[in-house]
Amino acid sequence: MSDIFSLKGKIAWITGGSYGIGFSIAQAYHKAGATVVFNDIGQEQLDKGLEAYKAEGIPAHGYVCDVTDENAVNTTAALIEKEVGIIDILVNNAGIIKRIPMTEMSAADFRLVIDVDLNAPFIVAKAVLPSMIKKGSGKIINICSMMSELGRETVSAYAAAKGGLKMLTKNIASEFGQHNIQCNGLGPGYIETPQTAPLREKQSDGSRHPFDQFIIAKTPAARWGKADDLAGPAVFLASNASDFVNGHILYVDGGILAYIGRQP
Repeated sequence: MSDIFSLKGKIAWITGGSYGIGFSIAQAYHKAGATVVFNDIGQEQLDKGLEAYKAEGIPAHGYVCDVTDENAVNTTAALIEKEVGIIDILVNNAGIIKRIPMTEMSAADFRLVIDVDLNAPFIVAKAVLPSMIKKGSGKIINICSMMSELGRETVSAYAAAKGGLKMLTKNIASEFGQHNIQCNGLGPGYIETPQTAPLREKQSDGSRHPFDQFIIAKTPAARWGKADDLAGPAVFLASNASDFVNGHILYVDGGILAYIGRQP
């Protein structure tokens, strides 16, 4: 069984893979045998990412690339293919969120979120697909969200983008499945990261943060997810074990989407 989950000899490009969920997925891919490639928007972010990979003993290949810039993406994809090899696995992980009430959000901010969270996955997938088609195989994994299914206050742009990304995932699967290319989504729930740490801090009276209470009450697992919870699902979607899984969104959310929540 270990062979069908192996990524030995595969080249995986994780966009925005310098830290957070992208970095955790890259770690899992390295342990499964893949060669890790990542990009970030600037040299400073890239250097921090390279140091983080070095500290983990991962010989990652890093590139500066703005994933919303089609010319830059095409150039980077060609450079990766020349210097590392054909991309076998693409993880569209780079993303942003702006928590602004809809009536206060500018159209420019809305467009920016759509550009990074939806247009960029289209651009990067488009850049790697021709070589995948020629090779006769490939895996594209789009990092979706519970907001691909649900709405919530202040995240109109993010929810619109992630909902669109879910449908882009299904369409890529529909259009390129005949070439032995599988495109699936990975939808993390609420994950313990440095960015969410303030939402999990104990209050002065020892009680949970109100948002922490909210998440625990909405999650059957009664806890936040950990980055390691994404490792197995991410490897599954990148491996031969998922060769007949296409256009699926795998939610790793502790059961939130299946649960109406506890009675107050």
